Amino acid sequence: MKHDHIYFIDYNMDQLILPMDLELKVPPHHLARIVHEAVENLDEYILLQEYKGGGRRSYHPKMMLKILVFAYAEKIYSGRKIEKALQENIYFMWLSNHQKPDFRTINRFRSERMKPIIYDVFFSIIELLHHKGFITLEDYYLDGTKVEANANKYTFVWLKATKRYSEKLDEKFRKIVFDIERFLEGEP
Repeated sequence: MKHDHIYFIDYNMDQLILPMDLELKVPPHHLARIVHEAVENLDEYILLQEYKGGGRRSYHPKMMLKILVFAYAEKIYSGRKIEKALQENIYFMWLSNHQKPDFRTINRFRSERMKPIIYDVFFSIIELLHHKGFITLEDYYLDGTKVEANANKYTFVWLKATKRYSEKLDEKFRKIVFDIERFLEGEP
């Protein structure tokens, strides 16, 4: 036969492939690991204060927060797209430990449980990332806007200017949260 010298890499869909642990597939400095560490180090009281107890068991708020923070970092805001990512994306699967909340559960979590505390959670994560050295609070970047620079020809920063920039950053964050909420209201 003319093609008897052709060889292929073994391809067998019935073969079990190891390792099955997705953590081994997540690189050491991947954003998913940073989100995982940031949420794990949050004060649990912030998340648990919105739960009354009783009724059907809920998904753990840390897991739900991890997938939301990671989704937002990846510019995924739709509950349906997050649900799809939980089934197809290994980083989402790892963060959720293979749990697959549906889009209604995701939307209910962020609109009922997270809405009153999203601001506290956001700044707790920022504070933790600063403490761990992942970010510095000397420069603020949001949507490509540099708010404060230390490479200016003037080496001092006026207190009023710093407060004004901080207020603008706060205002931009609130606008982002408002835009996400408005987007969610339009989602079926």
